[in-house]
This record gives sequence, C-alpha cells and structure tokens, in this order.
Amino acid sequence: MVSQTDRNAAVRLNKFLADHGVCSRREADRLIEQGRVAVNGQTALPGRKVTERDNIAVNGKLLQDRPEKVVLAFYKPVGVTCTEQDRHAAKILNDYVKYPVRVTYAGRLDKDSEGLLLLTNDGDLIEAVMRGAHRHEKEYTVKVNKEITPQFLEQMAAGIYLRELKQTTRSCEIRQTGKYTFQIILTQGLNRQIRRMCQACGYEVRQLKRIRIMQVGLKHLTPGQYREVQGRELEQLYRDAGLTCPGS
Repeated sequence: MVSQTDRNAAVRLNKFLADHGVCSRREADRLIEQGRVAVNGQTALPGRKVTERDNIAVNGKLLQDRPEKVVLAFYKPVGVTCTEQDRHAAKILNDYVKYPVRVTYAGRLDKDSEGLLLLTNDGDLIEAVMRGAHRHEKEYTVKVNKEITPQFLEQMAAGIYLRELKQTTRSCEIRQTGKYTFQIILTQGLNRQIRRMCQACGYEVRQLKRIRIMQVGLKHLTPGQYREVQGRELEQLYRDAGLTCPGS
C-alpha cells in the first residue's frame, strides 16, 4: 500500500517511472526526451518532479498505482531480443514472460546469447545491477571456434583493449572447461563484451550462456522458463546490491 505521505512526496519523473517498473532511469530519460511521457495530459520535460497524485502516461497508456516489488529469474533463449516492444524482432521477452505485474530487464543479453536475465519492477535494483562501478559478478559459459591455448586464457584474464569501444576490459576470472570451452566471470557489462574480447584474440564465439548474476543462478530453469526470486536468495541479492530488501 502507498501511504498518503508517499503519495504527496515529489520525485524526479525518471525515478517515478523506474519505481513503477517501466524501465531504468537512463531509459526513462530517453522516453522523456522523445516526448513519449505525459504528466496530467501535458508532454513532460526532463527534470520534472511528480507525485503519486499525478496522472502519468507512457506512450498514451496511464500508469497504475505502484505494485509490490518482484524479481524474476528468466532463462532467455537464443533468438530472443531483449525488448518488450519491437515490431521488427521475431521474438521478444513478452512472448515468454506472462506475469501479472509489469517487469523489465536489469541488464541485457544479445539476441544470439542465452541464459539468465533478471526481470523486476524495482527501478533502484535495476540501477544497482546495471551500474558497472559496483563490480557485480556475472558468470558465463562460452564455446569458441578453435582450440583454447594458455596464451588466450592469459590475454582474456589480464584485460583486452577493445578498439571499437576505446576501452580496456577489467581483469577477470577465466577457467578452461574443455578443448573449446571456458567459464568466465566479469565485473563489467560492456556491449557484447565477451564476443569482442574473443574476436580481439582471434577467436569467434559459437555459444554463450550467462549462468549467474551476483548470487542468483539459473538453477533448474530451461530456455523460456522463469521463476520468482524469493527468500534468502532475494535478501542476498538486495544486500549485494546495497539496497533494503522489500518487506524487511
């Protein structure tokens, strides 16, 4: 329930949208700049403050009262685009996740990759998980197109300069698991980072699966399935994110 005090408390519009599970604050800023958000029937301007008493609409659809916070662990299959609406995408998240509360993703996976996505309506959690400065761990299993060498593992672990991004990757943990396979733990989330790192070393990624975000893992999920993150696992997730767990 939202108290009367909460209803009167003014917050920035981007935070309001994030708290209602519309998107991250960064993406909310883009929606506002594109003129896709209205407050009380008027197109909103960047920096606007609002309360629960205001009527907020995104793409013409009025937001409902703030729902209870929820976190889902979803196994994204290969071929699914990390978006909720895209008429050009063959498969999107909404084709798989039919949940009564609107949720959005905390960190993407590219279309050709599979594995764990965290979906939530908690904007603060989305920000915390996606902020690279927090160095939250994300673990992946990877298969490449040719035999792995000690030199390749050393290069990947030490950090690689990605010319197209003009950035050097952080040092990371990497462990060979087969002739063509390895597991890697990253603490940053550059665009297509593992694929770019492998390409810089002369390798091509054939399969890429994320198996863990912080302490949340895929567990028994199969492609296309999702589960609620609850109990101690949820408490640990919020603790690692530096936030207070809902209901605590």
